[in-house]
Formats: sequence, structure tokens, C-alpha cells
Amino acid sequence: MSTPETRQRASALQLHGVLAHWSECANQPWLHPLLDWEETERARRSLERRLRCAHIGRFKPLADFDWAWPEQCDQRAIAELMTLDFLSSATNAILIGSSGLGKTMIAQNIAHQAALQGHTVLFTTAGQLLGELASLDSDSTLRYRLRRYAAPDLLIIDEVGYLSYSNRHADLLFELINRRHEKKSTLITTNKAFSEWGEVFPSASCVVAMIDRLVHHAEILSIKGESFRRKEAQEAAAAKSKTRKTKGSS
Repeated sequence: MSTPETRQRASALQLHGVLAHWSECANQPWLHPLLDWEETERARRSLERRLRCAHIGRFKPLADFDWAWPEQCDQRAIAELMTLDFLSSATNAILIGSSGLGKTMIAQNIAHQAALQGHTVLFTTAGQLLGELASLDSDSTLRYRLRRYAAPDLLIIDEVGYLSYSNRHADLLFELINRRHEKKSTLITTNKAFSEWGEVFPSASCVVAMIDRLVHHAEILSIKGESFRRKEAQEAAAAKSKTRKTKGSS
């Protein structure tokens, strides 16, 4: 039997033909299966579109993270970020640590979880983001790109600090951070403490203001230890050496 909720579902799905003939369709046995199929298929396609637009790339699941390896890594704080509660208050997240400690992997897992939960997400590196914005000559095109980067519920800017940038790059990043401030969440991964961001943006006058907006409402997590990649490379080399020795003695 049809209910007001059933009609609301059909209206939300914009099934205008069904709504136009509601008196004929309302009590048909195929109506509820049709609504279920439409809702399921649209949810699937919406998720595919969000994941495609997020540009997260391939990543290891957080379940494979070796929590015992870093000297300092707040597992509880990262688990809290994975709940995505910080998005509801437009809080930022900053992951600070040297190269090879899993900052990008953690950020990718958070991005993937956000997309699964229906949020719009965009994952990019600082080099890609600033390189693209700085290359735009047209003011209208630049404004359009800034709106695009300002729009997602979660913007992740990976690898801040691995390159140094000009004053123009710094101004563009400040403009983007300012547009998102207290409106949308931004997650930054960086290998530099904030006190060292002057090396990333030498002589840029907006660095202090940029950092001020980033940390105003932010969860800041520091990860310390030796590189995972170096550890894995050493383990792989040791395994190869052991294999050669085994073959040589046989």
C-alpha cells in the first residue's frame, strides 16, 4: 500500500512519469521494488563518481599500518579522524612527520572513508595544486579553479614542504585556505614544522596568516620515527641476500 513516504521517495528520485500517474501507480506491486532499485543504483553511481573525482589513487588500508614501528604515532587520534566528526565542524587536520612514515596513506584512508560516507573529497599534492593555479593566466579561469578547490567537503593537500615556492604560490594557497576557513575541512600532510614553513615559502608575507587560519580549528598530529620505506627496502634486501645464500649452498 502506498504511503506519503512512498510518494516522497518517488519525488526525491524525480520519477516524474510515476508522479504524474500516481493514482494508477501508487498501489501497484512493482512500485516499491522500482524505488529500491532506483535508490540502490543511484547510490552506487554517486559513490563511483565521488571516488573518481576524489583522485585518491591506490593505497594500503589502515589495517595494514604497522603501529609499532613509529616512535610516536597517536593511533587513537587517527581513529578519531577516521570517524569524520571533524568534518561537521569544518575542523582542519594536520599530519606532521618526516618522509616515509605513512602520512599520505593515513590521509588517503581518511579521504576514502569520507567518500564512502557521502562527502565530496579532493586529494592533491601541493605541487600539483600550486603548479596548476600558478599556470593560469586568465583571472576568470583562476577564479573558477579556486572555486573548484574550495568546494569539496574535504580537501587534502599532500606533501607540503618537499618543494619551495614563490610568493605567488604562497598567495594562491593563502587565498584557498582563506576561502575554506570555518566553512570546509582541509587536511594537510607536511614534513615541516610550522616554524619551518618560511623555508617552504621564502619571504612570503602571508605565511603567518596562512598558518593562523589552518590551525585556528585543527587537529594537529605529529608522527616521528624511521622511514617505513627504508625499513621495507632493508627487509627486501635481506630477503634477497638470504635467497642467494640458500641457492649458493644447494
